[in-house]
Amino acid sequence: MDTRYDIVVIGGGLGGLTAANRLARAGRKVLLVEQHTQLGGLATYFHRKGHIFDVALHGFPAGMRKSLRKYWGPRFAERVIQVKSIRFHNPQYRLESTFDTQDFSRKMEEDFRIPRETVQAFFAAVAGMNYYDDQTMTTREFFQKFFPGRTDVWRFLMEPITYANGSTLDEPAISYGIVFGNFMSEGVYTFLGGTDLMLQMMREELAANGVEVALGVRATKALIDGGRVTGVVLNDKNIACDAIVSNGSLFRTAFELVGRDALSAEYVRGLEAVRPSTSSCQVYLGIKKGEKIPFIGDLVFHSTHPEFDAQALCAPKITSRTFSVYYPEIRPGGEEYSIVASMNARFQDWEKLSKEEYAVAKNALVEDALNTVEEYLPGIRAKVDYTCAATPMTFRRYTGHINGATFGTKFEGLKFSQGLPKEVPGLFHTGSVGIIMSGWLGAANYGVIVANEVDKYLSSRS
Repeated sequence: MDTRYDIVVIGGGLGGLTAANRLARAGRKVLLVEQHTQLGGLATYFHRKGHIFDVALHGFPAGMRKSLRKYWGPRFAERVIQVKSIRFHNPQYRLESTFDTQDFSRKMEEDFRIPRETVQAFFAAVAGMNYYDDQTMTTREFFQKFFPGRTDVWRFLMEPITYANGSTLDEPAISYGIVFGNFMSEGVYTFLGGTDLMLQMMREELAANGVEVALGVRATKALIDGGRVTGVVLNDKNIACDAIVSNGSLFRTAFELVGRDALSAEYVRGLEAVRPSTSSCQVYLGIKKGEKIPFIGDLVFHSTHPEFDAQALCAPKITSRTFSVYYPEIRPGGEEYSIVASMNARFQDWEKLSKEEYAVAKNALVEDALNTVEEYLPGIRAKVDYTCAATPMTFRRYTGHINGATFGTKFEGLKFSQGLPKEVPGLFHTGSVGIIMSGWLGAANYGVIVANEVDKYLSSRS
């Protein structure tokens, strides 16, 4: 590392990576540091016992292709491919969909018997939503307006988004509608070659554009003089810079990297009232080399709960889970199959467990996943040669997020993320905040938004 940079980006999630690349392309001298040993944040991967697993669900909107092409290059966009099938299995319905407006509209008309004009009006309302719109209407009220009392329809529209970012029916309708609308444009997509290839390509692109990347480096303190950022402490070493972009937890950025004394009392009170979003649990199932499994869908939303219930989705007693199935086509040239089960969870339910209780609970996650997959793939246990589970404690350990939050903050957090540079000029934040900025597409686009603000800030000082 040099002793001075224009910008230091703290955190290598998709928001930080995209911000760093954007700023380097603009001619800025950029250092990106990541406390973990690899990049990606929650959009990453890991190797275990000869298997490779993508962390989290492998699905994002078609808009990711445009963002990758514009901010990373055409070779990234060319690898964005649509998933073939998404299945929904629960007590209220059993359906298969391509998860786009045309197919969802047909399902709502034919399977749920909703009049076409109502369906069209609903999608028109979703398409017209913006994050600066009125925030008083809740998603529950929004659904009730179009589909009164139809909890089966609510579930069809809401449950996948809750898995994706922790949304509930009682949060602002726009926080649901914007995310849902992004997916409804053309369906769900994934990255051909897997997350490992995408991050490798990003690392190469960053290097080509002059970004210096340092792994295993922890940022502990922002250096502030005259009310402005002048540097940052990295592994106990002072590094000078004119701006910091934090891709870490919003709470830790404000309260630990900066400290309450550098912030206004009003900002501190407001941020303290912001709710962290929920966390999740995941189970990773590695299929033996040489074994094959038939196609059962790319994503399977499976639930035994009677109706949609965001709190039940997080409960320790698992009733709902999503399976991402990885076939060899995802990583061309390979022959490996794997399955990742994802369940929303609450940090508080895991934090209180003893070491022994924690081990038992993790084993129960694995057993639940295997038992449920058995319904689709009889005899799957004989084909699995590796299992492991991640919990909210795991996510806190690797990301440092408060409560192991995998979806950042609730909607109100966006205001405080965007307001940080007004509190401390030169300090910027990007990441999963406000629900609409979560997920791969939201994180990458927020990185661009913040990079543009940083560039304007630096230009105004020169």
